[in-house]
Amino acid sequence: MTTAEILRYTQETGDFSRMLDGIPYAGFIGLQCERFGDDLIFRLPRKDSNIGNPILPAIHGGVIGGFMELSAAIYLMMSQDVLRMPRIVDFSLDYLRAGLDRETFAECRLTRQGNRVANVMVTAWQKSRSQPIATARAHFLLED
Repeated sequence: MTTAEILRYTQETGDFSRMLDGIPYAGFIGLQCERFGDDLIFRLPRKDSNIGNPILPAIHGGVIGGFMELSAAIYLMMSQDVLRMPRIVDFSLDYLRAGLDRETFAECRLTRQGNRVANVMVTAWQKSRSQPIATARAHFLLED
């Protein structure tokens, strides 16, 4: 299947397995995605190889950042009417508290989409949405 066919299949069925199988880093960290109506919730399951600080233990900051950036890109692809791959231009991440060794979630919100550029806000949390572990802003270049 081509990228466009995989994206179309995912948009139509809500089955993210083919898309995520084609992204090696998603498989490496264990990223999962589920659709609830029009909302997408991204999940990073607890995984020993994602630990950066074994003393706390806490998830490696790079894993949290990669999880959030990849979530934003997938969210943007799923929210577009035109099938095109976004390219990251800028990614700004604020760590708010330690991401402990437990399941982590992320949700995204499209804040601006023009013909060439889109901006996505990402919030990651563990036990409660009201206590995020990190927030991020991602800017993407949309290609035809």
